[in-house]
Amino acid sequence: MPNNHDIDHIIKVILQDYDKKRDVDKMDVFGQPDSKAVEDITHKLLNVIFPGYYRDRVYRSFNDRNRMSVLIEDVMYNLEKQITIALTYNEEYRDTDERLRKEAAKRIAGEFGERIPKIREYVDTDVQATFDGDPAAYGKEEIVLSYPGILATTVNRLAHELYLLRVPLIPRMMTEYAHSLTGIDINPGATIGKYFMIDHGTGVVVGETTVIGEHVKIYQGVTLGALSTRGGQNLRGKRRHPTVEDNVTIYSGASILGGETTIGHDSVIGSNCFITASVPADTRVTIRNQELIYKDGDGKEYSSAEFKQGECWCGGYGNDWVI
Repeated sequence: MPNNHDIDHIIKVILQDYDKKRDVDKMDVFGQPDSKAVEDITHKLLNVIFPGYYRDRVYRSFNDRNRMSVLIEDVMYNLEKQITIALTYNEEYRDTDERLRKEAAKRIAGEFGERIPKIREYVDTDVQATFDGDPAAYGKEEIVLSYPGILATTVNRLAHELYLLRVPLIPRMMTEYAHSLTGIDINPGATIGKYFMIDHGTGVVVGETTVIGEHVKIYQGVTLGALSTRGGQNLRGKRRHPTVEDNVTIYSGASILGGETTIGHDSVIGSNCFITASVPADTRVTIRNQELIYKDGDGKEYSSAEFKQGECWCGGYGNDWVI
């Protein structure tokens, strides 16, 4: 273990390293939104969206409407505080004094609050679409309490409205919090219509400029991404991600890339498809099955056709089938 002299030297070396004025050397911990506060706001907003599902460990009331009134006031107060801090990253407010930022934050938080009924309307359709589309769901309560797709989509709908109100940092912090919980990465800039369903969800990626219509269903591992990001920051604000029209199903592992790519309505995209060009409406896209080769315990190989015709023995555990 280092002696005091070694510790003093280490402290000196690290503190000197902070003087290089790089991005990583910033020391003002109060100069950006508090990640824990944003997570708390997100959780409480989920309680506002689903008042009968997310338990409140702080507020107690005999009257549910009174309980929700206190919760909503708490959320709006703390959201306004975090927006005030975040606005220092908005060019319009960067050089203004705190009083003007507070006024802007109050207005933005108010506009966001007025949009919550619309968000709840959309979330209700997502729950319905998930229930209708998943025979393994035994009730909507199960969906709300346990399905990662609903959690990620709900947080995205909340974050998207803050994104549209040009709030820096906070929308992405919210969706990345949901990403850490669900494995589903939806950028807050993505526009998503009603009756959206993510089944299973792990590994789903939806990029910032993606536009998704109504009654769209996607499975795990789907990417709605950019065709290329070599342009880096020069691509900011440009369409980089696809459009998915109404009544489209996208199966697991499919990648749909590019800002000019549109998947026409009523189409089905099969598993593991890699698509970089538009698909007409009412189209089914699949990958032609590759041939499977079966190898028995003696090393003899059989084609899929031979296997189906019973020309190889496929019983017992003695044979090691290599596919």
